[in-house]
Amino acid sequence: MHTMIVTDLDGTLLDSEHKVDPYTAETFQALAAQGINITIATGRHFLDVKGIRSVLGVPAHLITSNGARVHAPNDEEIYAENIDPALARTLMQPEFSAGSLLNAYVDEGWLVERDCPELVGVYYKDSGFGYQVCDLKNHSGEGMAKILYIGEHAQLTEIEAKILAQYRDQVYITFSAHDCLEVMAPTVSKGHALQAVLSRLDSDKTHCIAFGDGQNDIEMLGVAGTAFVMANASEKLKAAHPNLPMIGSNENHGVATQLRSMFKL
Repeated sequence: MHTMIVTDLDGTLLDSEHKVDPYTAETFQALAAQGINITIATGRHFLDVKGIRSVLGVPAHLITSNGARVHAPNDEEIYAENIDPALARTLMQPEFSAGSLLNAYVDEGWLVERDCPELVGVYYKDSGFGYQVCDLKNHSGEGMAKILYIGEHAQLTEIEAKILAQYRDQVYITFSAHDCLEVMAPTVSKGHALQAVLSRLDSDKTHCIAFGDGQNDIEMLGVAGTAFVMANASEKLKAAHPNLPMIGSNENHGVATQLRSMFKL
């Protein structure tokens, strides 16, 4: 019997406008009423995802910053892992960040090297989350859950290659979207964080259902006993899990439709 559902947000649970639609919210509320544990696993910041969880209308564990933070439904922090401060300072220098918009996540919020209001308008309609402009290249590097580079994919792949060439064993690096490259501590991933949540709930991974669409979902889908790939998933995710079943796209309520079928809602 399935006792846990874990889902990514953007490109998976959220619609094409990065919002929770009523059909999805009603589905998850019905499942929570049956005693199913819900976990949201995303690259987004904890303070952002709290707002999305409120719109979804269910108690849920939150795996955020790609697994660098895990919070219980009551917002108690149960896991945290930061990038080594010295390495964080290095990765925020122009040698690595040139050609991208440099961002970082700390517990207090989202830091961006320059004003970029279009970012807020696209992704944060439900939560109202916003950034603070910060001189990141002179930041101490302390307390950083992740560093983000936003830009053209070709430029980001060059940044990725440069980081891996010098620091492969000191980072976990992944694309959360085509235009967003993210760097965390080497022990961080949604998969590691999901294992921590399952252990906390004394739940077996075979009873867990997972949904994802991006490269940063690869490890998570590998942990869950039952996993589904979105129709709109990235080619890297499809290549990593070629045998997993594919469901409808996020635009067509793929997650909610699959769950309604499985749980006879």
